[in-house]
Amino acid sequence: MPTRRTTRRDFLTVGALTPLGVSLSGLLQQETLANTGRRPKSCILLWMFGGPSHIDMYDLKPDAPAEIRGELNPIQTKIPGLELGELMPNLASSVDKFSLIRSMFSYTASHGKGDHHLLSGRKYTDGFYPPSFGSVLAWQAEARRRASVPAYVQVGPMKSTLFGEQAKAGALGRKYDPFLVERDPNASSFGVDAFAANDSIGVERLADRQSLLKAVDQFQADVDRQMRFAKTHDAFNEQAFDLLTSNRAKQAFDITQESEAVRDRYGRNRVGQGLLLARRLVESGVRFVTVKGYVRYGWDHHPEVFPRLKMEVPPYDQGYAALLEDLAERGMLEDTLVITAGEFGRTPRLNTDSRGPGRDHWAQAFSLTMGGGGVKTGVVLGATDKHAAEITERPVSVEDYAATVYHALGMNPHKLYQTLDGRPTEGLPDGNVISELLA
Repeated sequence: MPTRRTTRRDFLTVGALTPLGVSLSGLLQQETLANTGRRPKSCILLWMFGGPSHIDMYDLKPDAPAEIRGELNPIQTKIPGLELGELMPNLASSVDKFSLIRSMFSYTASHGKGDHHLLSGRKYTDGFYPPSFGSVLAWQAEARRRASVPAYVQVGPMKSTLFGEQAKAGALGRKYDPFLVERDPNASSFGVDAFAANDSIGVERLADRQSLLKAVDQFQADVDRQMRFAKTHDAFNEQAFDLLTSNRAKQAFDITQESEAVRDRYGRNRVGQGLLLARRLVESGVRFVTVKGYVRYGWDHHPEVFPRLKMEVPPYDQGYAALLEDLAERGMLEDTLVITAGEFGRTPRLNTDSRGPGRDHWAQAFSLTMGGGGVKTGVVLGATDKHAAEITERPVSVEDYAATVYHALGMNPHKLYQTLDGRPTEGLPDGNVISELLA
């Protein structure tokens, strides 16, 4: 009896057998680059989960009382008159390659709601999970997708206790979720499971399971037929196949191809290697990369703010500065928007936690950085009062920041999509582009 040839459909079906699980196809959405001489804009977002302390990093107040200024001192940067915290000497030398907004504010000091707000520009409600920037970009750029790499990648899982996973597609549907890299890029065993599975499991072995998988697929289709995500089931599988068989993607995720010197430059830790991986991915055509931005504690420093900042800030400083310099040297900064942000800032007045003084949540005034990809660099926008507590100059809402991200990446904020329950909604209904940052 002749042996049946394994088909493309067989391989698509078995994508669910990779160690990434059945959701592999749901995590992928590829994007093409325009057939022009210029790269489309990309974005690397370092997510500082927990809310970094603006008053100890970006907006120090050395003349304030000790219970407000804390124990860290400002240092001069290469831009006259601009100071940063003493734990960021590398960024002090690279300050001309990003802009600093010191007058951000948000409606919430809740971690989960704040995460969604800063990662999308829209407010989370019980009935609405706002799609992240990367997911909206993957959706809007779908017509020009490149099959060999994902449009949107997330390096490191991010989850809120009360509000679930962050930086996902939410109301857009799982087709536009990021491809999730769960392992630490700094680990000696780092690899992306999808490609390991493709190398280690033979196609014929996978095809032997086709009947079982078809039965599972049929059951799922029967149950979900009336739901919108079921209509795109085959499209998910097509994308999974493209990634699993893509040498380009496999090479992009292989951080070991970088020299030891380059890896050392970024820092041998999760943040540094995550940013290096992000640069490789953007270079290969990935449009949006979100990187989990801490090495141990996160940035939610209710107790022991200064010991914890001394743990977290140096890897951030080294990795972020290395990324900016690397992108500039490669001629990529003008096409790559780089953002570092958390969901809010920290209270100006230190608390009296028994474990050591810390800072609590503060949404009235905080800082973030952004630059490149059509956003000016070397600009300081906004100001706060003598305690970094209230905004005194040029307030910037989260919606305005989001509108600027949309503008830089060429996204249409008013393009309509259907939510999973069939409601039409705009990508970003509110917000004005920050004109001072337009290059």
